[in-house]
Amino acid sequence: QVQLVESGGGLVQAGGSLRLSCAASGGTFRSYGMGWFRQAPGKEREFVAAISWSGDNTYYADSVRGRFTISRDNDKNTVYLQMNSLKPEDTAVYYCARGIGTYAYASHRNYNYWGQGTQVTVSS
Repeated sequence: QVQLVESGGGLVQAGGSLRLSCAASGGTFRSYGMGWFRQAPGKEREFVAAISWSGDNTYYADSVRGRFTISRDNDKNTVYLQMNSLKPEDTAVYYCARGIGTYAYASHRNYNYWGQGTQVTVSS
């Protein structure tokens, strides 16, 4: 049974930083691409960032490129999302997800396991 548990969310002022973590258990973490998505109130879930199984390939949404960094530690079965220069529009519940294969997928259709989410709130 694959489980993904996010942590690190919270309340931060605009311009601040947060680092989200997603700890995986069950399955073989290092064999799969991982992704981060977010959902703001009244909006659809949207792609944020993805990383391939090895960490060699990453992919970002235009809205976060240059501010967010996705990384992973396969020895710790954990994927991270470093978020800098946060903006109020980054406020959302952030979810990590495990891909169906090894790539850094952008579409939610290519993810089959999801965490419960962690709230990120950026005040202006």
